[in-house]
Amino acid sequence: MAKDIKTSVEEMAAAGVNFGHKVSKLHPKMKQYVSGIKNNVHLFDLEKTEKELEKALKFIAKTITDGKSIVFIGTKAQLKAIVQKSAEECGLPYVTERWLGGTFTNFETIQKRVAYFKDLEAKRASGGLDKYTKKERLDFDKELVILKTKFEGVRNMTKLPDVVFIAGIDRDITAAREAKKKGIKIVAIVDTNVNPDIVDYPIPANDDSIGSVQYLLEKIKNCIIESRQVKA
Repeated sequence: MAKDIKTSVEEMAAAGVNFGHKVSKLHPKMKQYVSGIKNNVHLFDLEKTEKELEKALKFIAKTITDGKSIVFIGTKAQLKAIVQKSAEECGLPYVTERWLGGTFTNFETIQKRVAYFKDLEAKRASGGLDKYTKKERLDFDKELVILKTKFEGVRNMTKLPDVVFIAGIDRDITAAREAKKKGIKIVAIVDTNVNPDIVDYPIPANDDSIGSVQYLLEKIKNCIIESRQVKA
């Protein structure tokens, strides 16, 4: 792990990392990370969260220093903007809209769609679409909006990633399953209502709160940036 990335139980508590789901939603395999209950909601043992977060950060740091690639995934409505911002600040690909089935398992087909999107975008910018009727150009514009929404975050992803970071495993379980099938390592925030077994480096924490996820993203972003500086 980059030497200056510090974690703190007190900071995590202030960010709301410790709040899980209602006790009725507990997945049995998350019991090991729970320390108590407050207002019918499970609370994470933040010392365990800190330990798992540090493991994840060390793995991410090694991934970067080894020259490997990471993709950020977070499609929960309240998390899209902060996941995209963190990925862009790291210069990494991201998926924040609905996960497209086959993004990993049918990668070549997805790449063809990305290439079509980039080609159409280039043609519009260079005037290559001017020969079409006004209606046809409007249709192309509408198509570009759709394609941009789907593929902007992965437009520069030319190969399968080595690692994915998933901000909420419950929402993006399909992405996790595809990653598993392709041998892609998974770092993910796991809340009290999910099975953590699919995740290689689980971070037990609140995955719904913007404050909680923002705190964890900040640690991951700083880890990536500092690891690049160390590598350089």
